[in-house]
Amino acid sequence: MLRSRSRVRSVVGPEGEILTLATLPDGKGRWVVRRKAQVVAAIRGGLLSLAEACEGYGLTEEELTSWQRHFDTHGLSGLRATRVQQYRRSPAALRRAAADRDALRIPS
Repeated sequence: MLRSRSRVRSVVGPEGEILTLATLPDGKGRWVVRRKAQVVAAIRGGLLSLAEACEGYGLTEEELTSWQRHFDTHGLSGLRATRVQQYRRSPAALRRAAADRDALRIPS
């Protein structure tokens, strides 16, 4: 289980679900879009720091920041490992990305 020194106890996930440390994906299994998006949401919302996520999931900072960058630019489709070029070029994909980004915005 991952530990966080943060005061945040939960954040809203990519599908509107409530994420806590207990409900975050474990470090096992494939990194499918949903799991990547949950980790990105946890970092953005302050549930995990970037360093905690790197340590807990055995990922590099570069890999996690690339997930954040791809999500910012292309939404959930940008986190797909296959058919990347197709998802990143279409206007429909750009519209979905904008909607995905709006869904993960943290209230001030």
